Amino acid sequence: MAAPPFDPEVALALAALGGGPREPITPDNLAARARRDASARPRPTVSELRADGRFEVSQLQVPGPPGGPDVTLVSARPAGLAGPLPLLYYMHGGAMIMGNAWSVLPRILHEWALPLGMAVISVEYRLAPGARYPWPLEDCYAGFVWAAGHAGELGVDADRVVIGGKSAGGGLAAALALLARDRGGPAALGQLLLCPMLDDRGGTFSSRQMSGLGGWDLTSHATAWRALLGDRYGAADLPPYAAPARATDLRGLPPAYVEVGSADMFRDEDVAYANALWRAGGQAELHVWPGACHGFDGLAPRAALTRDARDARCRWLRRLLA
Repeated sequence: MAAPPFDPEVALALAALGGGPREPITPDNLAARARRDASARPRPTVSELRADGRFEVSQLQVPGPPGGPDVTLVSARPAGLAGPLPLLYYMHGGAMIMGNAWSVLPRILHEWALPLGMAVISVEYRLAPGARYPWPLEDCYAGFVWAAGHAGELGVDADRVVIGGKSAGGGLAAALALLARDRGGPAALGQLLLCPMLDDRGGTFSSRQMSGLGGWDLTSHATAWRALLGDRYGAADLPPYAAPARATDLRGLPPAYVEVGSADMFRDEDVAYANALWRAGGQAELHVWPGACHGFDGLAPRAALTRDARDARCRWLRRLLA
């Protein structure tokens, strides 16, 4: 079927990766692909993240969910800023099966923490299939509760905590907002949802339209969701905390920033989620970047489209924190 054209600079970045569809992730090759990603993905040390003293960085072990291990949090802030600072509580991407808390921090620190004077906590949640739902989300919730309860010693403002994430991390951020509301947990000031992975069903028009064109495909998508949900994959009674697109009650959630590309498989589920927030009387700012594929800002970090997206995110955060 016809598909929206890619932004020219994004198209060049995709072509540099070899062009054409990549080998899908399947249950048979998932373990090998995860090992390959873990060896190739950057994992900067605490010393490297400090960037010659520009940032204060520490690695924390905090109590995990009941019955689970401790959760690792990587806490960072611009050096020399007096607190309490606003906090971005961030969950990394990787389709719930890959990624780590350290690799995302250099970009976050330079793009948000420095210009906005924010502290950041990045969560090292357990990955599927080794840890299926609800454990990755429960790890994120346990860390969130701990951070809110220890705001004073962290030097952050408990009333100005934004939860956020990209792709799988964006889905976790949306689920965390739902879970905190329903458990009476800490209140977030806002939720930053960047191309969030929200719907396990893979039935939207854009999921079929863009499959395999922008670096992600329906086979890999189904593999990731099956790894997370196991026998609950596709169940009619799947909780919204597992797949926030399943939520039927979005009342009382923090203001959301929802971003996706017009050439992203997740386009339709993300637009629908923003619309559902509005229908529930909530506040959402939606950006659909023309010609952007999934993860376009990482593929083409110097593209004009990426610069516009970075500016829009910063403007939303600045308004929210003000």
